[in-house]
Amino acid sequence: MSSTTAPTTTVQVHRVHIRATPEAIWEAITSPEWTKRYGYHSPAEYDLRPGGAYRSLPGEEMVANGMPADAAVIDGEVLEVDPPRRLVQTWRMLFTPELVAEGFTRLTYEIEPETGGVTMLTVTHDVTNAPITAASVSAPPSDAGGGWSVILSDLKTLLESGQPLYR
Repeated sequence: MSSTTAPTTTVQVHRVHIRATPEAIWEAITSPEWTKRYGYHSPAEYDLRPGGAYRSLPGEEMVANGMPADAAVIDGEVLEVDPPRRLVQTWRMLFTPELVAEGFTRLTYEIEPETGGVTMLTVTHDVTNAPITAASVSAPPSDAGGGWSVILSDLKTLLESGQPLYR
């Protein structure tokens, strides 16, 4: 008797409402000057065209703990670009051989204006067949950081107050 294991489909959806314009949120997601100010404080580099490269470099704290400053900690490829409304990309963490082996996941940012100067940011992360990545990006706050909920809370606070939530 043989058995087969069906692939595991896991899609995480994270949503936050931010008192900021869609353009400000787009800039905060795609600009290294902004991405180094929240979350893991890692400058992100995008070639914002389909097929363009994406990489996130280590933040100052990661470099202080021994990571090479010019080595990517996350990489991927841009699949769709519709500024300031939608960005779709592949996404892979490079911290361990196990994470690298899981391969690329699919990350989608959707930015939708609402009334009263509020914009809804939805981050959909398809982590199908990537259980280590899924656990990392859904992690609660800790000394090692946290997942998307922590990153998005930090982004919201930074855009609304000018100060990051963490550090």
